Amino acid sequence: INPANFSATITNQLLPLTPGTTFTYESPTERNEVVVTNNTKQILGATCLEVHDTVRLKPSSELTEDTLDWFCQDGAGNVWYFGENTKQLEGGLVVGLEGAWTAGVDGAKPGIAMKAHPAVGDIYRQEFLLGVAEDMGEVLSLTETVTVPYNGGTTFTNCLKTKDTTPLHPESLEHKFYCPGIGLVLTIDVNTGVREELTAITP
Repeated sequence: INPANFSATITNQLLPLTPGTTFTYESPTERNEVVVTNNTKQILGATCLEVHDTVRLKPSSELTEDTLDWFCQDGAGNVWYFGENTKQLEGGLVVGLEGAWTAGVDGAKPGIAMKAHPAVGDIYRQEFLLGVAEDMGEVLSLTETVTVPYNGGTTFTNCLKTKDTTPLHPESLEHKFYCPGIGLVLTIDVNTGVREELTAITP
């Protein structure tokens, strides 16, 4: 990895991350807030943008996950994922650190969060630390139409659909939908049918 090729400015149209932006997603049981911060972190010499991701139960608002994610973009426009500091909580207490990893530590390697020019059939590692972080993505479609509650109900077209899996949890299977100019708008748990939908973007 050549650190000079990476930037904390994320402009990929399928995963744009503008500092100061908050994305809110909701499922029947959870509310997920993704805050693009102004903070950066040096990892393997590259300057990465820090994103703060929290998950709360509904309707109690009890915090169950608190994560910092680090992303950067290379000169070709690919968005790379350089690690996460993640905590699982119960009753206000940290009960787990499952999934935490940082590129360059203990053999961990950065993965691809979003390709610059995704094509149907592409399969890529999103993260890699053996036995800890092994998420994989596969591009299923580039022409999906998706409707979510955002802005009173919005229909997006020409969206990217991925299949997300991990050998660490073979039963886990999600479809994610990324729409131009917005990024992630919908996650569907294929086994249960539960939808986590974009409900707000601020400011």
